[in-house]
Amino acid sequence: MCVLGTGLIGGSLLRAAVAAGYPAFGYNRSRPGAEAARADGFDVDTDLPAVLGRAAEADALLVVAVPMPAVAHILSSIATFAPGCALTDVVSVKAPVADAVREHGLAARYVGGHPMAGTSESGWQATDAELFRGAVWAVGVDEGTHADPWRRVTRLALDCGSVVVPVVAAEHDRAVARISHLPHVLAEALAASGAAGGPLALGLAAGSFRDGTRVAATAPDLVRAICEPNAGALLEVLDETLDALTAARASLTERGSLADLVQAGHDGRLEYETVDRWEITDVRIGDHDWLERLRAAGQRGGVITKPLD
Repeated sequence: MCVLGTGLIGGSLLRAAVAAGYPAFGYNRSRPGAEAARADGFDVDTDLPAVLGRAAEADALLVVAVPMPAVAHILSSIATFAPGCALTDVVSVKAPVADAVREHGLAARYVGGHPMAGTSESGWQATDAELFRGAVWAVGVDEGTHADPWRRVTRLALDCGSVVVPVVAAEHDRAVARISHLPHVLAEALAASGAAGGPLALGLAAGSFRDGTRVAATAPDLVRAICEPNAGALLEVLDETLDALTAARASLTERGSLADLVQAGHDGRLEYETVDRWEITDVRIGDHDWLERLRAAGQRGGVITKPLD
């Protein structure tokens, strides 16, 4: 396996893959980042053409692990130096990455991926081989996905300790707008509101403020790189949220009550805590309808915890 970008997610993936027994190496644009990885005993270089040439010779699975603004540059280099390699990514949106992959002529070997894991920290120094253990890893089942690279990507996710959820790109992006990107936006707003209250408000802040603003500690440029490429889906869910807050404000003004919002939020949290996950076992990879069956299973809460073949 070859990881292209060894920040928090890519670097943690490199650590996890090596721990799982993979022959693995990587590329990082930042020399200090690459040197830090090498100091810890990992094979990371700053020469992208050389790394991709090596990946092509080894038939390595390529993992694009850079922010969305850097994806096109990486894909262009892959198209030049390693176009035959199986390809996946760990970017937080899927449709824009898939579009870029098609534009560079790499779609035949591509399978989208997104491990739902992370922290507010960044860089090699924050990497952790256990980051993905028990986490959900979205793996693409879009039309045209080929069985062999899909098996490799799924095996990697499972070997890192994750639970695989099959999903198509557009549905993934709408879902993460709700459960990942909107929380980033709300955390930023909550943190800014707390700071506006001055030392007294911040001095009184406790668990709810701390937990609600945790991801606001993420580097601002990284938050923008995560959220802005999914603007369409994020705008839809922002509008829903603004409508809910406006209704709550009106209810508080007119009746002194937040009952509707509080009840809906409480019910939503209970649904999250009791969501039904079940093992997908009845799909044979490569059958004529395997992609659609996996998509339908993922929509109903199906997961994969061991190889289907």
